[in-house]
Amino acid sequence: MSFDGCPSAVPTIQTDDEYIKITRWDFAPGAATGWHTHAWPYIVVMLTDAKMRLHDGKNITEADLKAGQAYKRPAGVTHDVMNGADAPMAFIEIEIKRPLS
Repeated sequence: MSFDGCPSAVPTIQTDDEYIKITRWDFAPGAATGWHTHAWPYIVVMLTDAKMRLHDGKNITEADLKAGQAYKRPAGVTHDVMNGADAPMAFIEIEIKRPLS
């Protein structure tokens, strides 16, 4: 199973400077980000309850997440994220380019 051919999730960049990149992602049901790799470690904060599907190229995992829930991931992981629910899904993604000085 692949997420190829799914509608695209919509990224809205809120901040992008030398320290941090903050992007809001909005997903219609069945929408996906497309394959990508993060250059920096990042934090995701859910804005909605969600059934998130994550494809890492080998496996697809599914997680039921709640609005306000957060998780972190390291840089360098190639993946695709899909909304596996019948309702819209949204989250804020915070990429840490370098520590604030």
